Amino acid sequence: MEFPVVIANPAQLETACVVVPVLEGDLSGAAARLDDASEKLISQLIERGDFKPELGNTLLVPFAPGLGAQRLLLVGFGNEDKLDESRFKRGLDAAMIALLKLPIEDAAFAGVNELSIELRDADWKARMLAESALRNAYRFTEMKSKPGEPVSLTRLSVVSADKGQRAELEAGLHIGAAIGEGVSEARTLGNLPGNVCTPRYLGERAEQLGQASAGALKVTVLGEEELEALGALSLLSVGRGSEEPSRLIMMEYRGAEDENEAPHVLVGKGITFDTGGISLKPGAGMDEMKYDMGGAASVFGTMRTVLALKPKLNIIGIVASAENMPDGRATKPGDIIKTLKGLTVEVLNTDAEGRLVLCDALTYAERFEPASVVDIATLTGACVIALGNHATGLISNDDDLALDLLDAGEEAWDRAWHMPLWDEYQSQLDSNFADIANIGGREAGMITAGCFLSRFADTFPWAHLDIAGTAWMSGKQKGASGRPVGLLTQYLLDREAELNTPQEETV
Repeated sequence: MEFPVVIANPAQLETACVVVPVLEGDLSGAAARLDDASEKLISQLIERGDFKPELGNTLLVPFAPGLGAQRLLLVGFGNEDKLDESRFKRGLDAAMIALLKLPIEDAAFAGVNELSIELRDADWKARMLAESALRNAYRFTEMKSKPGEPVSLTRLSVVSADKGQRAELEAGLHIGAAIGEGVSEARTLGNLPGNVCTPRYLGERAEQLGQASAGALKVTVLGEEELEALGALSLLSVGRGSEEPSRLIMMEYRGAEDENEAPHVLVGKGITFDTGGISLKPGAGMDEMKYDMGGAASVFGTMRTVLALKPKLNIIGIVASAENMPDGRATKPGDIIKTLKGLTVEVLNTDAEGRLVLCDALTYAERFEPASVVDIATLTGACVIALGNHATGLISNDDDLALDLLDAGEEAWDRAWHMPLWDEYQSQLDSNFADIANIGGREAGMITAGCFLSRFADTFPWAHLDIAGTAWMSGKQKGASGRPVGLLTQYLLDREAELNTPQEETV
């Protein structure tokens, strides 16, 4: 979808549909200009009660005299004093849902930059608009014999009366469109079934990204023989019960002016299907365990966004991928395995497998001498109980890194919540027979999972994002969300800004 910026009076714009936000109270900005040109049509609709500009309300006017547009779509954004980021995004989503139902190829959104949100500039509003458009236009049809009618809209102009905001709007739309495409990439990988999206498939997908990048992305895929020789026995232990071979996938982007600049590393859990192994999960809802590679999907989505934005930064994506199945060769509760770091792990529950693939991936990340490492994983049900489906859980061994990620989540409106990593929790992982157990009991399950990973991240700034509650939605709207591509992208953009901002000389 294209997102051009048009400097014009929206009343004179010739398009299939002009979309305008309407606030409660007196009309202003784009809504007022459209109202004046259409013989007070919007005012009359409000006065008669045909349209109430409450948050999320929409009304399509199929013909508006005096306007250049064929249609007029009114979208309620509620009370201006209460308009914040959340309500703004809800208004955008309502607008896009209504707009995308229309059989049109082009439309224009007027006045989005005029809505007042504290501390949010025009570029942020434009970015959210592009993200909303692509998120709501997304359709997963790859596995259907009759995909249905695709979304018609291919061009959504952003209309402003302020010439001075063109560059700002264009910058925001560029970032929003890139993130939107990355989110779609992550959602598609997540939505693919486990018999299609296997560790081998993820390796092939990474190679395709590399081939399409014109040399911007170096891809390395390690198979089981190479992992065995490397000593990544913990990762291999998870896939031992599956016919599908495990993979460790590296995607290297070197965009910094100094290609030897310490990279920022993203590590994704890629369990393409999780039965729980010998510690078998209940059958109800097990189909959703195809989403257990949501962390890997977010790394793929972020790397795709990186290729579109081309930040001047070195970034490495690592995906540890396996399929967790029960058979005669599968790892059993009570087995002791050796990790790439050399630590031994007593496996008390084979359904706590994500940390077993991530620990070897974190150790592998050491060789890049990273500036930071962030792992992303659908790791614990405990995170869902603690934070629900709204916030991603965050654990870190570095407070500055944690704050950077929290700030990025606020900017991207893809928020996280900081959980403790206190030494008091570490003892729950004590084992009588190995260096560490892979679970720490029911209490503080999300935190002890983070404690486990922290044992393998002691040489670099590290953070863990538990996306078990945010990577997908269940029920009638079941599907991958693409989170936290927005958060990760913003974190990287912030690091680029830091790296490339001239430092003041000190005397």
